[in-house]
Amino acid sequence: MDAFMVNKRVLMIAYHYPPMRGSSGIQRTLKFSQYLPQSGWGPVMLSAHPRAYSNPGDDQMADIPASVPVTRAFALDTARHLSVGGRYAGFMALPDRWASWCLGAIPAGWRLIRRHRPAVIWSTYPIASAHLIGLVLRRLTGLPWVADLRDPMTDVSYPEDPRTRRVFQWIERKTIEHCTVAVCTTPGAIKTYEARFPAIPRERYRLIENAYDEENFADAERGGAAAAPGAHGGPLTLVHSGIIYPSERDPVPLFQALAALKRQGAVSAASVRVVLRATAHDDYLGGLIAEHGIADLVQLAPHVPYRDALAEMLNADGLLILQASNCNHQVPAKLYEYLRARRPILALTDSDGDTAATLRQAGIDSIAPLDQKDAIIAMLPRFLEQVRSGTAPLASAAVIAAHSRRARTEQLALLLDQVSASHAQ
Repeated sequence: MDAFMVNKRVLMIAYHYPPMRGSSGIQRTLKFSQYLPQSGWGPVMLSAHPRAYSNPGDDQMADIPASVPVTRAFALDTARHLSVGGRYAGFMALPDRWASWCLGAIPAGWRLIRRHRPAVIWSTYPIASAHLIGLVLRRLTGLPWVADLRDPMTDVSYPEDPRTRRVFQWIERKTIEHCTVAVCTTPGAIKTYEARFPAIPRERYRLIENAYDEENFADAERGGAAAAPGAHGGPLTLVHSGIIYPSERDPVPLFQALAALKRQGAVSAASVRVVLRATAHDDYLGGLIAEHGIADLVQLAPHVPYRDALAEMLNADGLLILQASNCNHQVPAKLYEYLRARRPILALTDSDGDTAATLRQAGIDSIAPLDQKDAIIAMLPRFLEQVRSGTAPLASAAVIAAHSRRARTEQLALLLDQVSASHAQ
């Protein structure tokens, strides 16, 4: 850490951190912790004990710099560790199933602050407990607090359980009221918060989008050069990499469209193969695939190490984005990796959302609504023909470079500089 002339430290509170895997949310925090020392900031990591993770693995542990101290505080997963016969009292999972992390992380955070004297506290969603920990440490120490909200914590029907939603709303409100700066990953998320909390000054919100990591892609590319789309002569392979949430990324209209196109003879197992990698909902999706008679077109694939997932993106003929209109103020983190992979992208999302806007800014217009089967039927054959002919639009090198993790980390470092300087005055 000292090799980069670190002169200030930041306490970083994040549940999503290696050895957890299976979530693109891990990469944001991991890469911030890797690159912040190059901008003079020394991260002090406060994460959860690995027992809390349902799918731990060592494939990214080597990416954590040896100079970054990592404390893994006591934490349990209520559903796995505290249930009896698969059942547990609802209050035991408020605000989330990892609420016990607060019991370990708050005293651990207090000790870390006394030992390392950080200039700023930083906490990150999507685990609500992380911001609760940040809130308590902010109130105990008076240190400036940057709350990395990413996306809005609540919506009209999210969380679905009313009691959980009320607790989330309380944490969200207290976070916005007491943080020094609230960071969002999309312009739409900032607009949502400005409308939700009109008394909060607009300058409290900052935009730091998600990104891709060039070093990880370079490692993935060392395994061999990516072939041109369709060059292998077999069916075109379209890949969706990552979780498919039934409510936010409902694939039913896509499956209906594939079934209809199959009946029409427009697609077949010889012409296209759709790979759904690490969906986290394979049982549910497997039933839908069988119901629509498209098992010869759609393949469910297991989790693979992160760099292997990047290599798959690099060698896919096309990449799929699924994003419902109820997530218009969100952009999937994988989108930035898709842009860097420089493979054709088919986005099934609302044209008015931030995901579509990000793609259009990159010069990509292969977009159709996720919830409209007929629109997908019209778009998919046209997209496949563009892939075969090599005419599908791709992002320029300049656009891609602007979305790198290093560029985003420089934004965060500048923000930390500003926050700590204001606090010192």
